[in-house]
Amino acid sequence: MRPKRGQEPPSTTVQLVTDYTYILVGAAIVAIAFNLFLLPNKIASGGVSGISTIVAHMVGIEPAFTQWALNIPLFILGILLLGGLKYGIKTLVGTLFLPLVVYLTRDWSVGFEDALLGALFGGIGVGIGIGLVFRARASTGGTDLAAQIIQKYTGLTLGSAVFIIDGLIVITSAFTFGIELALYALISLYVTGKTVDMVQVGVGYAKVALIISNHQEEVRQSLLRDVDRGVTKLSGYGGYTDEERDVLMCVVNQTEVTKLKQVVKTVDPKAFVIVTNATEVLGEGFKRA
Repeated sequence: MRPKRGQEPPSTTVQLVTDYTYILVGAAIVAIAFNLFLLPNKIASGGVSGISTIVAHMVGIEPAFTQWALNIPLFILGILLLGGLKYGIKTLVGTLFLPLVVYLTRDWSVGFEDALLGALFGGIGVGIGIGLVFRARASTGGTDLAAQIIQKYTGLTLGSAVFIIDGLIVITSAFTFGIELALYALISLYVTGKTVDMVQVGVGYAKVALIISNHQEEVRQSLLRDVDRGVTKLSGYGGYTDEERDVLMCVVNQTEVTKLKQVVKTVDPKAFVIVTNATEVLGEGFKRA
């Protein structure tokens, strides 16, 4: 049955609800991690939150107010200079909601202050939150938008623009709070990046095996039968002989690597096997998109 005009298909509605749940929950986690671990330990690990940390400790302005004061103009500037935003209304929701949660949880405390623990757990919390927001194909605005503007008008890559902005914030924190806390901020930035990657692609690394064998048909049949994984034939050429030969590719879970190597070795002890990481695998036998 076709949906009525103006009515979204059920799958689209479910996806929208899921996306906005990710945005709200993710922004809330970022805000709480900021208040519990980063702000009290004076860790300005980049972004608008880092600027608000510096401002709060220098002149006593509530971080939420600084974040709103920077996020909203950057959002408007992004619309004017970028000709519309990739993430649209989702980015606006994240931009407004994150400072709101920062304000509502401003009195929360873990009962202790430790710069190293603050950097580690603050980085993890911010990474989890941002990762959830990214899974909704959204953003919390702030310096992300500033980086996009810099990219457009200077030709720098987005990564370089983000690095420059975050680097300037960390350098400013070094002059404000001292070099030691600035180094902790770098630790927090690193942990955040790794955590975002983990949330995006998961922690269950699969393995890709590339197998070159003079008995490739027997190896293929053994993998299909004994390992119970699909095998793909790739066309290749020997670099020394310049002769065409097939390369077998098989993707397995970590627990199946030993079994795969044993199967190949049994069939062809002289087979050449390369095993490498696959950070994300979608499809039958693995997780769905």
